[in-house]
Amino acid sequence: MKNIKLNRPVVNKVFLRRVGVVLFTIAFAVFLYYFNQIEKTELLTNEGRSFEKATVIEVIDDNLTNSGIRVGSQTVKLRIDTGAHAGQEFTATSSSGYLYGAECTEGLRVIAIVSESGDLIDVSVYNYDRGGMLYLIILLFIAVLWLIGGKKGINSAIGLVFTFICIIFLFLPMIYRGVSPILSAVIIGVLTTFVVMYLIDGFTVKSLCSMAGTVAGVVIAAGFAFMFSAMTHISGYNVSDAEELNYIGQMTNIDVGELMFAGILISALGAVMDVAMSVASTVNEIHDKNPQLGTKALFKSGINVGRDMMGTMSNTLILAFTGGSINTLVYIYSYNYSYYQVLNMYSIGIEIIQGISASLGVVLTVPFVAFITSVILTRKGGKKKSLQVTTPGGQDLTQSDFTDVGA
Repeated sequence: MKNIKLNRPVVNKVFLRRVGVVLFTIAFAVFLYYFNQIEKTELLTNEGRSFEKATVIEVIDDNLTNSGIRVGSQTVKLRIDTGAHAGQEFTATSSSGYLYGAECTEGLRVIAIVSESGDLIDVSVYNYDRGGMLYLIILLFIAVLWLIGGKKGINSAIGLVFTFICIIFLFLPMIYRGVSPILSAVIIGVLTTFVVMYLIDGFTVKSLCSMAGTVAGVVIAAGFAFMFSAMTHISGYNVSDAEELNYIGQMTNIDVGELMFAGILISALGAVMDVAMSVASTVNEIHDKNPQLGTKALFKSGINVGRDMMGTMSNTLILAFTGGSINTLVYIYSYNYSYYQVLNMYSIGIEIIQGISASLGVVLTVPFVAFITSVILTRKGGKKKSLQVTTPGGQDLTQSDFTDVGA
């Protein structure tokens, strides 16, 4: 039997794709650099004030009482490690608040607020310097992804980094420039979906169907959010920090009223993406194992698998939104609000709209992905018998093996 020559086209495809990825990365990085050159409106002046890394050299006056409770503030000596005053030592105060200050001990690394007014310099402890630990936690997460998921785990980590970059350096600058937050969220959703799906599975039938399903699911979630908002007379201006957001909206080009809906789109993206890939992957696997199955049978299989995921994913979204408002729930429970008062609070209504809209996007993604995947696979492969070839080494290769190699 003659050897099957597959190496050359595979190498060419892999090389071209790698070149394409590199060119896209460079172009996207350059675009983000220039896109983020924005002259921001100064909402809070920081003139003469900076946040710098510092080390506690000495605790001059502690605030620990005999009962073990800290009262008031500590007086400490700090060595500034960054900025214009690096290497200099200052006497500083550290308050005992829950949000600001730190329990200073000798050698502790902190973040200091350095305020200058003429020749007068005032230094205080802002918080613990926890940046190193946060980076360590992120590295631990990436390491676990790599150890458990291998190459796909690393690609998943790259996808997460790309998503984070898009939100910080593309979504936020877009809405700051006056672009609709909803449109910005849709653009971010489409872009991150295509990149993440490509990193996970390349350009295959299941990844393309997953991309289409994810975009459709997110748009469905947004549509329901708009409808529910109109039905309940709730808008993006009814959030708890509306006054601060309104001030930002007046001073900048940000459309504050659409932020809530943009948040629903972004929060639903991950769950919809998960369901879309799972259903498409299942239908694709069933078709590979049994190419005889028609569109109807594949669609039913996809629906059956999707039904098991609907409950868990919807539950995940509802719990995620509930967890985000746990402080409000504790507040309501402790003050014993009445039923009608709780039911008609803006914060409760917003949480319900967010959770239900995102869940509906997940649920309706299942039949959409199951349908388009089963149709494309059967039209592409038909009901042909599985092609089987035996290599000179005795290994059996099926048609799906050649598809994977070509991919």
